[in-house]
Amino acid sequence: MQENLFINHADLKEFETHALADDWIREYPAFLSASEASQLLQGLIAHIPWRQDQIRIAGVQRLVPRLQCWMGDAGYGYSGLRLQREPWHELVSPLKDRIEELTGAQFNSVLLNYYRNGQDSVAWHADDEPELGRNPLIASLSLGAERPFELRPKPGCPGGKCRLRLRNGSLLLLGDTLQQHWMHQLPKQPGLDEPRVNLTFRWVCE
Repeated sequence: MQENLFINHADLKEFETHALADDWIREYPAFLSASEASQLLQGLIAHIPWRQDQIRIAGVQRLVPRLQCWMGDAGYGYSGLRLQREPWHELVSPLKDRIEELTGAQFNSVLLNYYRNGQDSVAWHADDEPELGRNPLIASLSLGAERPFELRPKPGCPGGKCRLRLRNGSLLLLGDTLQQHWMHQLPKQPGLDEPRVNLTFRWVCE
């Protein structure tokens, strides 16, 4: 398993690029300061209308092992689940503006995931739903407990399994072909009691 292989850009010190075969992830390790990230984490936990939805797995209805909120200008769903859309929250909208200014990308929606402790997780998947378009560029902001982010290539695609550490206040920009070629997960982490909130900003084509 590869761990944190960087291509360092001396002239662009604000980010590091992780090379994944022909794809890439750009990491901004300190997009938010520790104090700003911690304050935002507490605000989101307290004020976002979190839901625990159900999805059908092998014919059985199961609770999603985390809390969620879909927010923005467009609808969205996955695995047969249509998410309830919420309007932009005053804590989230400024983040979208900052991320768009930094990356040059445009986003019209965001999925917020609240991992209450190490028992909350997300299984292997790719964000490759048709409404995201063929080459979706996704920005992922991490707040709170540091968790491992694992990636593996889809069958027939080059590369090997790798892992990144999702640090408090860090931002990942997931390259526009990554969802075509790679799957990712946030595994359970037994013994972890601290919460984590993740915001993944996307452009949804309606």
